[in-house]
Amino acid sequence: MFHNVHRYLLASTALILFPLGASAAEVSLSGQASVKYTPDSARLQFTARAEHKLPETATEEVNEQMEKWRESIEDFRDRLKSYSDASLNLYSRSIPSPERDEEPRRVAVASQTVSFTIDDLSLLNPILAQAQSLGMDYNVGPHQFFHSDEVGLRKQALAGAIADAKSRCEFVARELDKQCGEVMTINVDGGHQSPIPMMAEMRGASDAVSEVGSRELEARVSATFELE
Repeated sequence: MFHNVHRYLLASTALILFPLGASAAEVSLSGQASVKYTPDSARLQFTARAEHKLPETATEEVNEQMEKWRESIEDFRDRLKSYSDASLNLYSRSIPSPERDEEPRRVAVASQTVSFTIDDLSLLNPILAQAQSLGMDYNVGPHQFFHSDEVGLRKQALAGAIADAKSRCEFVARELDKQCGEVMTINVDGGHQSPIPMMAEMRGASDAVSEVGSRELEARVSATFELE
């Protein structure tokens, strides 16, 4: 389900014309196109965390959790890209007392964060299941998903916008019994991500990702062509 990446070009059909210059045979117009795609990769982050009145105990609990995590992902560890085990962080925080006349108590908090990317989304739910079973903290939202060839998709959208502008120029030239000539000027506005649909962040024992929705990259150009 996650392996199929669907790409197709949607060129704008509305023609936007600007008046021809009075002293030169030129036409200024715009072109736009978009590419729809489905993300095939994700950036993930998980945190092991423990609290205790003794810093040594909190640290030990996090170390144990991290060892279990490493064991649980051993079968697909080599498929996790840019893998990083961040250094363990240790700090203290105050917990307000329920009684007004009692001082807040302080606890030690130990945490260690793991981050990596995956380019095979079939790994996503097995990884989430392991993190859930170990009680690790994480959030999975739409901005963590991306396409491994986003640069290529942006170029594809931009090429479509340029082709759209040229096609419009050729249409105008035919209507005026002329030919579309050289590009005099061109402004490129290439590769804008359309707003990503909202997706509830996932965190819980029953959480699983069933589908990653399609997205769209848009590109626009404005150009002035010589008419021959």
